[in-house]
Amino acid sequence: MKGAAIMAGLALLSVPVIAQTPPAATGTQVVNPFRGVMQDRSSHSPDEALFVEKCGMCHRQMGMGTVLLARRMVPALARLEARDDLTTEYVTQAARQGLGNMPRIARGEVSDAQLARIAAYLAKGKTP
Repeated sequence: MKGAAIMAGLALLSVPVIAQTPPAATGTQVVNPFRGVMQDRSSHSPDEALFVEKCGMCHRQMGMGTVLLARRMVPALARLEARDDLTTEYVTQAARQGLGNMPRIARGEVSDAQLARIAAYLAKGKTP
């Protein structure tokens, strides 16, 4: 019985995969303003490297946070690093409490010390 189940599972693995064609257009299309851009994971400072490690997957090019912000504001300012209106308090509050679609970031994921460095990097020296 057990051997038959294993053989059936192995048989499923040998089934050829058929390429699927994309669904036909329905007339509604959401254009991504960052189409074709690969995410840049480079950094030029330790604080930027920390931002890239902890936040870049969502807040650099093609990240979900950047794409969602681009729908609500000028796309050129959707990347947090491009903004000049962020304060350390705002960044810290948004990270710890969550904001819109962004979930809160627990201290187990990003420590207070790490968040302070990230907030200072994004705020470019601006405090509340």
